[in-house]
Amino acid sequence: MRFTPTLFKHTEALLAELLRSTFPADLVVSRYFRQHRELGHSERGFVAESVYSVLRRKRSLSARCFEDVTSRRLLLASLACVQGLNRRELDAVLSETEGKWLAQAKAVRLDELPPAVRLDLPDWLYEALSTYYAAPELEALAGGLKQPAPLDLRVNPLKAGRDEVLIRLNADGLAAEPCRYSPLGIRLAGKPSISRHPLFLDGSFEVQDEGSQLLGFLVQPKRGEMVADFCAGAGGKTLLLGALMHSQGRLYAFDVAEKRLAKLKPRLARSGLSNVHPARIESEKDIKIKRLAGKLDRVLVDAPCSGLGTLRRNPDLKWRQTPESVAELIVKQAAILHAASTLVKQGGRLVYATCSLLDVENESVVSAFLATHPEFVSLSAAQLLLDQGIEMAGAEADGEVGKRLRLLPHRHGTDGFFAAVMERR
Repeated sequence: MRFTPTLFKHTEALLAELLRSTFPADLVVSRYFRQHRELGHSERGFVAESVYSVLRRKRSLSARCFEDVTSRRLLLASLACVQGLNRRELDAVLSETEGKWLAQAKAVRLDELPPAVRLDLPDWLYEALSTYYAAPELEALAGGLKQPAPLDLRVNPLKAGRDEVLIRLNADGLAAEPCRYSPLGIRLAGKPSISRHPLFLDGSFEVQDEGSQLLGFLVQPKRGEMVADFCAGAGGKTLLLGALMHSQGRLYAFDVAEKRLAKLKPRLARSGLSNVHPARIESEKDIKIKRLAGKLDRVLVDAPCSGLGTLRRNPDLKWRQTPESVAELIVKQAAILHAASTLVKQGGRLVYATCSLLDVENESVVSAFLATHPEFVSLSAAQLLLDQGIEMAGAEADGEVGKRLRLLPHRHGTDGFFAAVMERR
């Protein structure tokens, strides 16, 4: 769309607000658009992508700003050096001084910057990832995390088949193709608005990242079983589990936040599921949990985590998370995993998952759990998926650590996910 001073003014105002705010970026962006309903769909798309572009590359853009790092200069540097707007387009908003600075900013060589700055990672996160990714792999990972996430859909098999939905979407002018791994996944080109599409409104599909979909196939619930989504949130994975159960059996959706569970209700109504039982709990020690001890066939623990695997969607997280906040999460993850494990009956399955890239939230938590819970043994995630016709690229197969599922944006085109599958003997 045509770049205008008015569009720049909105983008600059929103970016300044984002850089001041302690709230998640998506909430700040949504609030700004509610306050400025005069912006059309394409204008909102430009403004949102422009501010997210700055959040993704804040460190390297700051280096281009030299000693004068302001929201305005960060935005101008991003528009010129990342989004590719030419000088003629930007002249309408540039002062003479800014024009001279911008020429110098464009001349900065990224390969001469320190690695953490060039990769747009805080020092602590760069150091943490460097311990288990070699430099070329870390560079590829950081590059993947700076790309905008695609829009993935998950077909609801209770309502429609994937081929049927693909035909309809393409007929409606939405470029859609099957996801690479998930048998229920569809990937759309661009970021079309689908919230009013008839197939969304009738529950034939939901928005869900392909990586998130694969977690449901690791749980692999069966008809008639008792299953729990222990940290259900807004219920994306709950809906998938219910569909895989053919709406038969009993599926608990536990969460400590009433607001998150409230978001499940309209989705549940669209889905056609009748076996889901949402339940707010006070904590992982809630009496509702204790009453179900040893009774469940499958339990999914999508644990609260740093969210660093979702930086394509939530780039602000890398600037908001700290080693201290991660340390607090690790304690919580261990407590939740232990509590969830008490629900699993003999022969039942426990899946621990995060959308984190950090070993301390992933393998370290699982290893500590297995060391104190000898009644649980690891299963191979890659083999479980392969048994369902899902072959993962780059899947490891050797040793205990090789049994985990690790999804990375530059390898798999998904958000970053970790999952460990365990069975109670």
